[in-house]
Amino acid sequence: MQYIARIERLVLSFAVSVMMAGFHNVAEAKPLLVFILAGQSNMQGHVNVATFASMANDPKTAPILKEMLDAHGKPRVLKNVWISSIGCAGDDTTEQKGNLTVGYGASRDEIGPEYTFGIYMEKRLNQPILIIKTSWGGKSLNTDFRPPSAGPYVWSDYALNWKKTYGKETPEQIEKDKADKIKATGVYYRLMIAHVRKVLSDIKRVDPEYDPKQGYKLAGFVWFQGWNDLVDWLTYPKRDEPGGYDVYSQLLADFIRDVRKDLSAPNLPFVIGVMGVGGVKEDNKHSNMMYFRQAMAEPASLPEFKGNVAAVQTAPFWDDRLEELVNREQTYWPKVDAKVKADHDESWSHKMQVMAANFTPEEWKYLQQGASNFGYHYLGAAKIMAPIGKAFAEAMLKLMRK
Repeated sequence: MQYIARIERLVLSFAVSVMMAGFHNVAEAKPLLVFILAGQSNMQGHVNVATFASMANDPKTAPILKEMLDAHGKPRVLKNVWISSIGCAGDDTTEQKGNLTVGYGASRDEIGPEYTFGIYMEKRLNQPILIIKTSWGGKSLNTDFRPPSAGPYVWSDYALNWKKTYGKETPEQIEKDKADKIKATGVYYRLMIAHVRKVLSDIKRVDPEYDPKQGYKLAGFVWFQGWNDLVDWLTYPKRDEPGGYDVYSQLLADFIRDVRKDLSAPNLPFVIGVMGVGGVKEDNKHSNMMYFRQAMAEPASLPEFKGNVAAVQTAPFWDDRLEELVNREQTYWPKVDAKVKADHDESWSHKMQVMAANFTPEEWKYLQQGASNFGYHYLGAAKIMAPIGKAFAEAMLKLMRK
């Protein structure tokens, strides 16, 4: 009898242990964390994977590269991070989805800030992650992403007078311009919100491992945009003066409020990636670039956004040396064209040989490994973009802790 009683106690103890373990697992189940990344071409990302190698010999970027590559030296596929992206597949709405890896940039060979953002969020958070990315090249905040609460686009007297006086536009043409602007206003804001809602309505379509019982949480929003507003002198006619981009600050504040309202997430952490093209050189401290950067960062200082909106300066990640080499390369091209014509050999390999002759071997290697695009796309450099994505993740984590 004692033996039987002992067996019964053991069975009961085991059953209780299993039951408590089940309760523990339920208690430990964590929701899917959803991050929205939005913007124009630099959020798309024009960084070719061929530039990854440029990060290896710099002590600032080598540790990041280590996180980007697997044990075989190949770009990692993140098993715990899923992504749904539109705007990078050739049209406005075609979706790309799957586990986060390279190829969710502007092409299948490119990355944007989403890659290292996802890598470092996965590294720091012990939870499944979903990134919803909506990015389209050449889009402004003043028109394309214009938030609903900002109201209609307001034409300045300067813009209208310029069209009439210097553009030689007729009243009919000006009226057509106004109609076209109305038609374009807010189109990409609405596409962004619609796609986020579509993904959230059926998460399992994007993340097959998602269990509705675990639920999800809208955890943060990253905004990386600005070039089209920076160069829009008709919308910002006083852009070379202090306060010349104040309208952008107002629009971005409205954008944050509207996103939170439309997604029913009133305290959604919001990271602003401040335009950093050109770096922190003295030239940029006395130009419209400086005023634009100030305008981009301004919403983070508003009392209502204290502790839930952060501005990340991306200029410190710029590579001055790589920029100088890219500019020199572009300067030499006319000379190269003339030389290859004289040689009667216009093959690409011959052009590269002629071009390389204008650089030291070390400079040529740095240029070829480092850059894959133009300046306004951060030179298409992994050495620049990878730290930016990491910085976005770190800023987001600080907001989440608050």
